[in-house]
Amino acid sequence: MGDHRREHGTKLDSGWRLCLTPPGAWSAPSMRTAETAAFDAPVPGTVAGALERAGLFDRTDPEPLIDRDAWYFLDIAGGAPGPAVLALDGLATIAEVYWNGERTLSTRSMFVAHEIAVTVSGDDRLAICFRALAPHLERRGPRARWRPQMIVPQGLRLVRTTLLGHMPGWCPSVQAVGPYRPVRLRRPQEAKFEDVQIRAALDDEGNGHLHVSLRAGDRSVPPELCCAGFRATMERMPDGRWSGDLAMADVEPWWPHTHGKPVLHAVEVRVAGDRQVIGRTGFRRLHVDRGPEGSGFSLQVNGVPVFCRGAVWTTADIVDLPGDRERYAPLLRLAREAGMNMLRIGGTMTYEAKAFFDLCDELGILVWQDFMLANFDYPAADPEFCDLLREEAKQLLSRLSASPSLAVLCGGSEMFQQAAMLGLPKASWSGALTDNLLPEVAQALRPDVPYVANSPFGGAMPFSPDAGVTHYYGVGAYSRPLEDARRAGVRFAAESLAFAHVPEQATLDAHLPVPSVHDPRWKARVPRDRGASWDFEDVRDHYLGLLYDCDPARLRRENPARYLDLSRAVSGEVMEATFAEWRRPQSTCKGALVWTLQDLLPGAGWGVIDATGLPKPAWHALRRAFRPVQLLLSDEGTNGLDLHVLNDTDAERRFVLEIACLRDGRQPVVSGRCELSLDPRKATTMAATDLFGAFFDTTYAFRFGPPAHDVTVAVLRDRETASPVAEAFHFPQGRASALHPATATVVLEEIDGRWLLQISSDRLLQSVHIDCPGFLPSDNWFHLAPGTPRAICLTGTGGLERPTGEVGALNLPGTLSF
Repeated sequence: MGDHRREHGTKLDSGWRLCLTPPGAWSAPSMRTAETAAFDAPVPGTVAGALERAGLFDRTDPEPLIDRDAWYFLDIAGGAPGPAVLALDGLATIAEVYWNGERTLSTRSMFVAHEIAVTVSGDDRLAICFRALAPHLERRGPRARWRPQMIVPQGLRLVRTTLLGHMPGWCPSVQAVGPYRPVRLRRPQEAKFEDVQIRAALDDEGNGHLHVSLRAGDRSVPPELCCAGFRATMERMPDGRWSGDLAMADVEPWWPHTHGKPVLHAVEVRVAGDRQVIGRTGFRRLHVDRGPEGSGFSLQVNGVPVFCRGAVWTTADIVDLPGDRERYAPLLRLAREAGMNMLRIGGTMTYEAKAFFDLCDELGILVWQDFMLANFDYPAADPEFCDLLREEAKQLLSRLSASPSLAVLCGGSEMFQQAAMLGLPKASWSGALTDNLLPEVAQALRPDVPYVANSPFGGAMPFSPDAGVTHYYGVGAYSRPLEDARRAGVRFAAESLAFAHVPEQATLDAHLPVPSVHDPRWKARVPRDRGASWDFEDVRDHYLGLLYDCDPARLRRENPARYLDLSRAVSGEVMEATFAEWRRPQSTCKGALVWTLQDLLPGAGWGVIDATGLPKPAWHALRRAFRPVQLLLSDEGTNGLDLHVLNDTDAERRFVLEIACLRDGRQPVVSGRCELSLDPRKATTMAATDLFGAFFDTTYAFRFGPPAHDVTVAVLRDRETASPVAEAFHFPQGRASALHPATATVVLEEIDGRWLLQISSDRLLQSVHIDCPGFLPSDNWFHLAPGTPRAICLTGTGGLERPTGEVGALNLPGTLSF
C-alpha cells in the first residue's frame, strides 16, 4: 500500500463552507464578512458539487467555474494542542492554504498532494482559496509547435489540471475546482509505520520476491516482515529506514480474472508481538512482446499472452470527481461482469485514487495508466512545469507501488498523433517529457510495468494501425466497412469503436424525455469532434443502414420507436463482429479497448454504461464478445465459414460444438457436431465443412443458384452438462434478410430463490430485449435460435420482490408481458 501515511489521521470532511468571490477580491481569509453568501460544501468535493447540492448548478447546462475565486472555510475546535500534519491529497488547481490566517502553501497542480506541518491550538481555522483559473489560461508561454482543435483554451497546456470540462463536444463543460481529494489532520504519533513502499515481483520459475521499506522511528527491536507464510527480519538502513526482502518459493500468482485468479497476499509487519497489516500485493510479471519484426504489441502476464479487452475509463462522476470505493465499485464490477480485463485511464481524464486500483487488484482488471498529458505541445523547457510533472508521477507511482493491476504506463494521449497529423516531421513528435522525464520516474519506481511513450505510437505514422499501439476508428468514426477491422492489420487498439450508444428506454424516460436525434436537448448529449460536420450519431446511422438495409432518416420520421430499437442493436452488433475478427487465433490484434466505459450525462453518449449506472445494450454485446470461453464465426469468402473456439481460462475444457444453417430462420438445411477438448489458454480453428462432412456454401460465396439459408447458428456446449457456453451467428445475406416474423413464448419462474425468464421461439429472434425495471437480466439484446429455450436470470437492483416487464425482439410483432 504505497503512501501508507495518508491513510492515518482525522478526515476533515464535514463542516466546510464555500464562498465565491470575483478574482482577487480577497487577499486573505480575514476579508470574509458576515454578509458574504456561503454554502455547505462536501470535502472531498468540488465547487460544482456544492452548488449542485444547493440547487445552483445544472450539469446539463453548466456555467463557467474558472472565472471566480472559491474560498473553503472550516472551523476546527476541541483538538489537543500540539504539532500536527495537514495532508491535502488533491486541490484543483491554483490553490492557497491558510492555517489560522497564515498562508502555509501555494500550489499550481491538481495532481500533486501536500503535507504541511501545523500547530494545533484547539480553536483553529483552515481556509483554502482556489484562485480563478481563467487568468492563468490567458498567460503566454513558449510558442507551441501545434495547436489541437479539441481542447480549449490553448493555455491549458501550461497548467497541471484535468482536461475534463475543457473539450467541447466530448464532455460537458463542468470544470474541476475544489478539494476533490481528502483533507486530513494527522498527529505524528498516530502512524506506527510511515512512508511504506512495497514492491512485488514474480520470476520465471514462479517464485515471488517482495521488498518493503518504511519508516518506523527508533526501535530497539527490528520489525519482522511477513507475507504468505514467509518471514524475514528487517534491517536498519543508513538513512534511518527499515528494509526487508522475502524470497517466496512457488507463491500463488496474480492473474487478470479472464485467465486465472487475482490472488492478493497481505503484507504484515510485526514488532514485539504487535502485528499490523501494512498493505497487500499480488505477484505477477509483465512483458510486452513486439513480435519478430518489432511491430507488434502483445501484453504477456506471467509468460502467457493475454488478449486485453475492455474500455477507456472517464470518471465516476463529472461533477464530484469522486475517489472513494463506494463510487468506483458499481462501475468496476460492471466492467468485470462484462468480461473486461483492462481499463485505460487516458491523458484527457484525471488520476484516480488508490481505491480504484485496490478494486482493480481485487477484481483482476489490468489498468493502462496514461500520465495526464494529451494533444498539446507541452513546455518541456520550463523547469517549473517539469518539476510539477515529475512530482505528480512520483506520487502516483509511490501510491501504487504494491498494485499488481497497474499493467502499462504511458506518456500521454495523442501528442505524437497531433504533431504528425499537422504535418510536423518525425523528430517533432516526441520530446524530453515522454522520452526522458517520465520513463526515468517509471523505471525508478515501477520497473516491473512496461512504459509506452505515447498512445498511439509505433507505425509509419503514430496512428497507423498495423504497428504498435493505435487508436482505431476505421470501423466507427470513419465509417469503413466491417472488413476494415481485418484489412487494417490492427496490433493493439488503446481506444476504438466509438459510437453514440442509445441507452435503455427507462433512462430516456426518466432523464431525457424528448424526441430523439433532432431535439436540441438530445443533440447536446451526442458526442462530436469539435469543428466536424458530423457527429457520432451519424456514424451509428451509417452502420444502421449498412447492417439492416434501411434509410435511418426515413425510419426515424415514420417509426421512431423502431429506429431507437435498431439503433440500440446496431452498435452492439458492430462491436461483436469486430471483436470476433480481432480475437480469432489468426488475427494480428492482441488487444482492444472501446471508447468509453461510462457516460457523463444521460443520453446517446460514448459510454456502454449510462450515466445512471445502467448497462446499455452495447454493454451486453461486449459481455458476449469478451467471454473467456468463446465461440467465433468468421467469413473466409470462398474458403467458407471458420469456427474458432477459445479457452482463456486456467482449466482444461471439454465441449460439444454444434452448427446448423437455417432457411427462413427455422428450417435446418445442413448441420453438424463434434466433440473437442481445449487445454488452458489455448484456441483452435476448424472449417464448418469439417463438421458437415461435405461441401456447403455457408458464406454464399459461390452463388450457385438462390441462397439456401439466411443464418448460421453455432453453439458451444459443456460436454458434461450440455449447457450452452457460447453462441455465434452468421448472416450470409445480411441481418435484414433474416428478420422473419416469429412467434415466441415467455414464462417467469422462481427456482431456488432466483427469478428465471424462459424464452423460446419458433424462428430465430434477433436482438431479444428484456425491459424489467428494478432487475438486471443476465443477458439482453441477444439472438435466440429457434427451438432452444433460453433461461435468463433476473437479478434485483431496485428492491422489488417480483419482476414484471416485457420482452421484445426486432422480428417479434409486438411485445410479450410477464
